[in-house]
Amino acid sequence: MSHDVPSSSGIPKHQYSNVVPCKVIPAQTTITSIHGGPSSTTNPVPPTNKYSHPSSNQTSTHTSSSSRPHNNPESSSRRSGTSRTKDRIVGKYRLEKTLGSGNFAKVSLARHLPTGTKVAIKIIDKTAMNPASIQKLYREVRIMKQLNHPNIVKLYQVMENETTLYLVLQLCEGGEVFDFLVAHGRMKEKEARTKFRQIVSAVQYLHSKNIIHRDLKAENLLLDGDMNIKIADYGFANNFSQGLKLDTFCGSPPYAAPELFQGKKYDGPEVDCWSLGVILYTLVSGSLPFDGQNLKELRERVLRGKYRIPFYMSTDCENLLKKFLVLNPVRQSLYNYLN
Repeated sequence: MSHDVPSSSGIPKHQYSNVVPCKVIPAQTTITSIHGGPSSTTNPVPPTNKYSHPSSNQTSTHTSSSSRPHNNPESSSRRSGTSRTKDRIVGKYRLEKTLGSGNFAKVSLARHLPTGTKVAIKIIDKTAMNPASIQKLYREVRIMKQLNHPNIVKLYQVMENETTLYLVLQLCEGGEVFDFLVAHGRMKEKEARTKFRQIVSAVQYLHSKNIIHRDLKAENLLLDGDMNIKIADYGFANNFSQGLKLDTFCGSPPYAAPELFQGKKYDGPEVDCWSLGVILYTLVSGSLPFDGQNLKELRERVLRGKYRIPFYMSTDCENLLKKFLVLNPVRQSLYNYLN
């Protein structure tokens, strides 16, 4: 996942692996063999990256506008074969510093030269990607261009040349919800309720446009300067249609719905709804409802659907969780329970 701001925490955030590479799981397949480091459901920080390979930083966003690709968007001031980030110019933006990086991409803080507005630019090296990954990248951009919601990160502009794709994104000064929980611990229920309503509003908007996110987690929830939620990272997002089942397992295992672990086909919205339940639990408790020493153990716990209710959790919150974290995937209509 890509970062609009650097992590302020010294705690490793990829203990669980950022995502499981998107792949088709045959109906009879059982996932049992991927191992990770030690973990505990009592940790004050929700570790979510233990079960697969970290992906490249993928900051996804929504698009309020997009531009035609520039033929040659980047120029730089170089001396003796070196270049400092702050000296680089991309289109009408000056890159000031790197905020995060991954296998194929990095995110830089940049300033729009005509207005002085600060933005985040995701710089993606297409030469390091295979054709299938490039195809998924363009699908992500296509989806982002369709989105316009106050709780979804904005995509301002797209620039491209033969080797590089530049996504100009809204800068979220508050960082990730994950890092907020690392620094401050669990949220009070009143604050968690406000954040959760914003998250649900954005996901409802996605589903109304027949788009599923499939990687909802604390690391992909950003905060703007006013501490409002902005959902990011649409690398695994896809369109869904009524009556057409999907069969890809992608996203982060601690947030994955039971039917994904079972290799079952799914409609789409119900897997996002399960992830919403995990997010609500994480906001209120500062830990994950389902955890394990390895993927097999995590899978068993998710399929049992049993999780600990902290003593400080209100009855209303507990009842709401039970409507999202249900093993029967009828949960896709559970938005109606929010009031």
